[in-house]
Amino acid sequence: MTRVSRRGLLLGALVGAVGVGCTDTGYRGAARDLRIAAGEPGGPYLAFAERLAGQIREAQPLLRAEALTTQASVANLALLAARGTDLALTHADAAEAAATGRAPFSFATQLRALGRIYENYLQVVVRADSPVQRVADLKGRNVSMGAPGSGAALLATRLAAVAELTDLRTRQLRLADAVTALERREIDALVWSGGVPTPAIAELDERVGVRLLPLDDVYPKLREAHGPVYEQVSVPAGGYKWVRSLPTVGVANLVVCLPDLPDDIAAEVTTVLAERADRLVPREALGAQFLDVRALIATAGIPLHSGAAAVYRRLHG
Repeated sequence: MTRVSRRGLLLGALVGAVGVGCTDTGYRGAARDLRIAAGEPGGPYLAFAERLAGQIREAQPLLRAEALTTQASVANLALLAARGTDLALTHADAAEAAATGRAPFSFATQLRALGRIYENYLQVVVRADSPVQRVADLKGRNVSMGAPGSGAALLATRLAAVAELTDLRTRQLRLADAVTALERREIDALVWSGGVPTPAIAELDERVGVRLLPLDDVYPKLREAHGPVYEQVSVPAGGYKWVRSLPTVGVANLVVCLPDLPDDIAAEVTTVLAERADRLVPREALGAQFLDVRALIATAGIPLHSGAAAVYRRLHG
């Protein structure tokens, strides 16, 4: 489960006490666009970003917020570095890599966080009738490693490396295409990082049955190689009909920006995150420990933007 500090618990209580609509500061500049780099259709990033954009427009009509369809985390961070977006949704591991210039990034980008929004579950999905029982059994098999530029692809690459799956036959497919390929037995497994249930996977489960592979044997290696950006979590029972509670790898999702995003815009967006959390939950993320207001400030080593920090100090007292 998400680890929450004592300060985070107090923040959560104060957020509840302040309630919606009590902000005494916010954006007062000229009307402008506000772009939010999100993810692919059918995934939680785009669903969340569309709700976030709608709530920002409602809270402050001068900010014409818009969700952008992208390939998700890595692509979002590249777009942010190129100033093609104002905000980006990203896995914490991808954000850490971008901030330090580690692969798949070739240079470091200064990032600031507005908040931690939810935790993703790493899901290595096979058909229910597959002989594959553990990650090691994937050696020599066909596996979809996630769409190019996605956080799932980054995590899948790291997973394969620590599990020493050097002879994988890999494909990089969007989720919808990977689901179709698994149903047709064109691949043996797909790697996805998202909520449980993820609708496209749940629909495949209804048609042919799926299982998730336990990842308790590879988690320590991921943690050793990449640090506390990864947590061991349990996939909740009942998300898919063939899946009972089992251990997997969790990674936080963040809303990030560049340091020069104006403080008043950062504060406006952060206030929406803190005070309108119940309006931001998409169907695709109901199983993803979604937007725990107690943990908004736990941004996995990415510093808070000064405008966001001011909001949390106000709420914290």
